Amino acid sequence: MPSALESPGGGEEDVLHYEEIEDDAVSPMDLSELLKEGTKESHDRAENTQFVKDFLKGRIKKELFKLATVALYFTYSALEEEMDHNKDNPVFAPLYFPVELHRREALAKDLKYFYGDDWKEKVQCSEATQQYVDRIHHVGQHEPELLVAHAYTRYMGDLSGGQVLKKVAQRALKLPSTEEGIQFYVFDNISNAQQFKQLYRARMNALDLDKNTKERIVEEANKAFRFNMQVFDELDKIGRSLAEEAQDGGFPVHDGKGDIRKCPYYADKLGTASPGCPFHAALGLARQPLVQLVLAACMAVAAGAAAWYIL
Repeated sequence: MPSALESPGGGEEDVLHYEEIEDDAVSPMDLSELLKEGTKESHDRAENTQFVKDFLKGRIKKELFKLATVALYFTYSALEEEMDHNKDNPVFAPLYFPVELHRREALAKDLKYFYGDDWKEKVQCSEATQQYVDRIHHVGQHEPELLVAHAYTRYMGDLSGGQVLKKVAQRALKLPSTEEGIQFYVFDNISNAQQFKQLYRARMNALDLDKNTKERIVEEANKAFRFNMQVFDELDKIGRSLAEEAQDGGFPVHDGKGDIRKCPYYADKLGTASPGCPFHAALGLARQPLVQLVLAACMAVAAGAAAWYIL
């Protein structure tokens, strides 16, 4: 399948300019318009989840951002696997833009930055993400005409609001100006996001689909939004647990580096281990005023004894 930027000839004279294929005459029955109107409510609900609202305000912890990146990695791995399988299927082929859109490799770079070279051994697919992944595989293997719904929901969002999140994350998490950790949001092979989105919508509208199939695609896009919201809610629950841990007066055992699953306290927050991190509990206890007073008194006695011994 040729790149979105080239015609099959591949020469410079065959370069396809985005502006040449803009969808100027849009009909209310075009798939792009049906998706835009049919998912408006779901889009608004997703934007108003607590996780997204906190993210947009810059209230995002590094550990939570890492977990969100993990969820994206598994989601895009499934999506792009099914897109590869259906790249020659007429119901999806016109929307196959691996060079311009695919995110799996970019997400792998981000995970390597956050977790190290052995990141694959440190990450796992969460329950909410797995449900999303399972649905994508089902669609790709049994109802490929619905695959456009998942591609539309993910990639068009990445080229729109995703660019805002990129700036927020870079600033809030103090990530390098070299864009390490946020490669997911970087589309090096798309020179003009707005014009590319117009191209993508034009390709969507050109698909040979009947009314019933278009309605099913809109329904599937709303399902995709719901899966995303379930992932957001899962992350928000973990985020509240991290906030509670900080409010309790303890220091986080993890500072955004390494494998979060190695701490039983955090594992408990994810529902995978018995409660109570001893190190966390000890640090929290040590911050209590009464305990600090007792420790200070003990230190004074110890200092006096040491001074007497030296003299």
